[in-house]
Amino acid sequence: MEFESLLQLEPYSLTKREKEALLFQRLEELTQHHRENCPAYARILDSFSGGPGAPGCEAIPFLPVRLFKELSLCSVTPEAVVKTMTSSGTSGQAVSRILLDRATASNQQKALVKIVSSFTGSGRMPMIIIDCPSVVKDRRMFSARGAGILGFSIFGAKKFYALDDKMRLDVEGLRDFLEIHQGKTILLFGFTFMVWQHFYQELLRLRAGGAAFDLSGCILIHGGGWKKLQSEAVGQGDFHDRLREVCGLDRIHDYYGMVEQTGSIYMQCEHGHLHASMFSDVIIRRPLDFGVCGVGEPGIIQVLSTIPESYPGHSLLTEDEGVLLGEDSCPCGRKGKYFKVNGRLKHAELRGCSDTYAAGYQ
Repeated sequence: MEFESLLQLEPYSLTKREKEALLFQRLEELTQHHRENCPAYARILDSFSGGPGAPGCEAIPFLPVRLFKELSLCSVTPEAVVKTMTSSGTSGQAVSRILLDRATASNQQKALVKIVSSFTGSGRMPMIIIDCPSVVKDRRMFSARGAGILGFSIFGAKKFYALDDKMRLDVEGLRDFLEIHQGKTILLFGFTFMVWQHFYQELLRLRAGGAAFDLSGCILIHGGGWKKLQSEAVGQGDFHDRLREVCGLDRIHDYYGMVEQTGSIYMQCEHGHLHASMFSDVIIRRPLDFGVCGVGEPGIIQVLSTIPESYPGHSLLTEDEGVLLGEDSCPCGRKGKYFKVNGRLKHAELRGCSDTYAAGYQ
């Protein structure tokens, strides 16, 4: 199955049975493709004594996401690699290196556009990036943080970096940008801790001094982990409420994703649920035997993606704990599985852009 055929579908339109058939076909084809073109992956598969014994997508072999920190896994020739992405990591941590060919990089962007547009609309918007411009200087090899900014930048007609290279809010620049685009829907993008520390906290300080900003017509998309804010007793409800209070921002969507499966992100709907799109799926597994958890049962998150062709990253076991909340039954009306992330597994390294930045923040 060609990836282009999936792009013809709306990302949350298929029921469980319809999606399972298409997804399983594509994932089986990717498994065979990587077996034939990535010798290291073939050896890993040959070492398996057998799959989990479940039918359909649950039987697709998975790799631990940490493996990409140890091995360079690639299914294309070195000449075909056009971009290398690295995961986020604190000082001293090994990082994943993801090698992309032109087709995979293009499909990542196309899938991202389909997913995000279903939440924000199809038109490009004025965009405020809550980060500094220096993060995206090297376009050939950049971190997950830079990849996230560049990926979401496609939705921006006019872009403004709200922070300077010392992570200070450009107050006058923000004021001018909002005045120029007054009356338009503006998209804001940033990583969770940075939005909180360098945007919300500064807006709060400014408001105390009599300077207020109205962002009631804006949409915020943010991601990268919650560990630091949770340690400060700031949950998603608090995050939303305080942003609404300080600047009127009400349309806020978190997302779950990783550099090893760029493009097939899991967006948070209006009811606070993370959703698997047509391009991806999620399975929750028990830590003792990797059996499949039922609805409401916490376990390790496995993520599936139809995108990766240049590297065997289509079925990965993460180091996050989550809970499946349901399938085809979210009040928002989107079909597919929806879930929540409880946090990192005990003793797992920090890896999200928000969390790794927060770990080094003084």
